[in-house]
Amino acid sequence: MARELISTGNELAAKAALDADVEFFGGYPITPSSEIMHVLSSALPARGQACIQMEDEIAGICTAIGAAMSGKRSMTATSGPGISLKAENLGVGYISEVPLVVVNVMRGGPSTGLPTRVAQGDLLQAKNPTHGDVRSITLVPGNLKECYTETVRAFNLADRFMQPVFILLDETIGHMSGKAIIPDLEEVQAGKISRRKFTGDKKDYKPYGVGADEAAILNPMFEGYRYHFTGLHHGPTGHPTEDADMCDALMKRLFNKVDAHLDELELNEEYMLEDADIMIIAYGSVSLGVTEAINRMRKEGIKVGMFRPLTIWPSPAKRIKELMTRFKKVLVTELNMGQFAGEVQRVSGRSDFDTLFKVNGRPLSPLEIIEKVKGM
Repeated sequence: MARELISTGNELAAKAALDADVEFFGGYPITPSSEIMHVLSSALPARGQACIQMEDEIAGICTAIGAAMSGKRSMTATSGPGISLKAENLGVGYISEVPLVVVNVMRGGPSTGLPTRVAQGDLLQAKNPTHGDVRSITLVPGNLKECYTETVRAFNLADRFMQPVFILLDETIGHMSGKAIIPDLEEVQAGKISRRKFTGDKKDYKPYGVGADEAAILNPMFEGYRYHFTGLHHGPTGHPTEDADMCDALMKRLFNKVDAHLDELELNEEYMLEDADIMIIAYGSVSLGVTEAINRMRKEGIKVGMFRPLTIWPSPAKRIKELMTRFKKVLVTELNMGQFAGEVQRVSGRSDFDTLFKVNGRPLSPLEIIEKVKGM
């Protein structure tokens, strides 16, 4: 049976991590994500596992990556300024193919910005969270239930694709409290995806010697398997190389292991789009106000619907292009200066859609959205 509880988004993300068998949390408290660490700081030690508050954000992700390297399900949580500090070590996670769940509860930026206010300004940061070429997997929950379900999904995707997976919450959805109906524990455990393991002769083990669209196979440490972690380009055993062909194959595989399996990643909601004349594109907490606005406008006979990506990177480019061809009137709403609007324009080749942005730390209200749609 499903479970019903009253909770905040941050607490639900922490509960989801526990139900998904997280074994380690390493991080540093920062508004508005700190409640995730607060919950795990007591729950993990009670289970004989570890939650460590480090001296800064850099050390926090280093410990989380180290735990993941050893075979543990690992997590860190922060906000935009913390991601900036974690950027270099996120690159280590991508190139050495270490599964890790990274929660970013977004706040106003840049720099210190608006620590206690809502924003969605870290969208492009999540797409390219470190220097160099990476293929990001980023999930954006849009309600309290999804703070739980998308966190569970993030752990499974991290182990499936062997890389960091981002969850973008924001201050509104992280701190709002309400009723959430979440899957029962048996359902969560039944859907668990574990890392692949090499089962052959240990002398033949090559963790990075996998197919062109496959993730690395990193067996747990301390069991006699020999391999090497490095931030440098590397060959099948993990040892550094400057061989041109090996370096080319490595980078292409890191992309292709994601791009060849988009069907396992893409998840969207299409709300009342079937008979709509106007499409609103929204994600995260903004979609709550958009849903309310649509319900009110429908009562007035205004046919509006919403497209909402839950997996925002890789971009749901194919579906956006299809919908942009179908709808003449489109409104893109977000709490930044147009970071996803730029992606919509890139994918569709159109710039004749309307936008509604807000960057003062306040949410978009249903009334603002209704007023904008009526003026289109």
